[in-house]
Amino acid sequence: MKYYQEIESGEYCRAVETALAEMDAARAVERLWQHDHTLWKPEPTEIANRLGWLHVAAAMRPPVPALEALARQAQADGYTDVLLLGMGGSSLAPELFGRVFGQGRLRLAVLDSTDPGAVLAHTGRLEPACTLFIVSTKSGGTVETASFFKFFYRWTVDALGSEAAGAHWVAITDPGSQLAEWAEQYHFRTTFLNDPNIGGRYSALSYFGLVPAALVGVDLDRLLDRALAAAGECAASAAAENPGAHLGAVLGELARAGRNKVTFVISPPIASFGDWVEQLIAESTGKDGRGIVPVVDEPLGPPEVYGDDRLFVHLRLAGDAADDAALAALTAAGQPLLRYELDDVYDLGGQFFLWEFATAVAGHRLEINPFDQPDVEAAKALARKAVTAYTATGTLPTEEVAAPTAEALRRFLAQARPGDYIALQAYVCPDEQVTAALRALRLCLRQRTRLATTVGYGPRFLHSTGQLHKGDNGSGLFIQFTAEMPHDVSIPDKADSPASSMTFGVLKTAQALGDAQALRQAGRRLLRFHLGQDVAGELMALTRALEEGR
Repeated sequence: MKYYQEIESGEYCRAVETALAEMDAARAVERLWQHDHTLWKPEPTEIANRLGWLHVAAAMRPPVPALEALARQAQADGYTDVLLLGMGGSSLAPELFGRVFGQGRLRLAVLDSTDPGAVLAHTGRLEPACTLFIVSTKSGGTVETASFFKFFYRWTVDALGSEAAGAHWVAITDPGSQLAEWAEQYHFRTTFLNDPNIGGRYSALSYFGLVPAALVGVDLDRLLDRALAAAGECAASAAAENPGAHLGAVLGELARAGRNKVTFVISPPIASFGDWVEQLIAESTGKDGRGIVPVVDEPLGPPEVYGDDRLFVHLRLAGDAADDAALAALTAAGQPLLRYELDDVYDLGGQFFLWEFATAVAGHRLEINPFDQPDVEAAKALARKAVTAYTATGTLPTEEVAAPTAEALRRFLAQARPGDYIALQAYVCPDEQVTAALRALRLCLRQRTRLATTVGYGPRFLHSTGQLHKGDNGSGLFIQFTAEMPHDVSIPDKADSPASSMTFGVLKTAQALGDAQALRQAGRRLLRFHLGQDVAGELMALTRALEEGR
């Protein structure tokens, strides 16, 4: 793998060179490897205990045979499918492994949506006797993951009986968590206790990533080889010779210069890397009134649809020249570009480490802590407050919504300023038609405004870009979509009891309300649309009306 290529824009080279020299003078690379928290903040809180990722690739070598044995035994026991229940850092790397490498042992899917339709989609396609469930959460108390567990454990018990159910379950968590206790109580097949000094978004090469990777047939040694090679490159003390330090300097300095919309162009077979790196960058850098906005899955356009706030990053597999002409036109128009060429999909092991290291360095340059997430809790607390109100009264609080018209959208967009971005937040059931409709809308909005666009399904994005939305400098315009739910699903109060006091529909609605309230409290610009049951159709109609000026 070619770890980095010089940025294709001379305008910013001097700023990057100055940053690299300053890092050398501060011994930044050496201090990072020494776990020196003062590289970021005077106090060690949520820094000193978040640097285990620096050494995890080597630490995971000894467990590889046990992980491969688990995968072989699962096949021998007749399992055909794996359903991973998790959010954010616990789900995005597994999703990548399932999509990029998932042609081998077991079929892997990820559930990270509290929409009742998303939950029911898995009950409709899975056979309980042939399904292995992974509950994956660092804290053990993530409300979405706990709800998924209670629902699917009851589903397994109803189908197979309580004595047989536990063998269908695997836990990945930190020592001493609530999930570790549940795993013992309900006799899980096995529990993997992760290094607690690794944050969720930095955990791709830990048990959180490698357990599901083994189950789908990833060659773990080969993946770790690439990660260790990247770590070796990133050990170079001279920042200019260190690919991670160089990339971090580019990210930080261009963000400080106003080019903070890092736009990823990725070869289709490895496109899922975009979702993983989106969380890493957004949740790590979006705080203290600063932020780098990762833009993923936004189709390339001609130079005239972009402002001067972009940095393009091209991640391509060897031999993929499909986007070269379009990117050449952008660089000719003055857009900066970084290129990375991967020999094969296993080079993603190196990319995991490279971007983790670079994000830590970018945090140093931006003078923020890249390992905490102070604004994520705001939306969670407000969602809990809404749930408490529902428990007491039987109804949820209300929030202002607008009719989904082009006129309402145009009025909202009139607030846009150069350097802003538009975030589409879809608290709806994820499916291919809705995803295509959201993509058409984002392209229409980009064409109209020349602003960067992002799309996220709720509540999934709360554990990814949600920190950035509340913690950056307020440059986002947020369009939240909710919709009618044709079905709802009860969440058991306990895994061993069918009694229920809440549904997934209530939980998802409370999360959308909490997110909206947190955005408003942070002074963000927000427009809420409520759709009917034909979500894709209404989104397409909105896009057509906007394009036609109606």
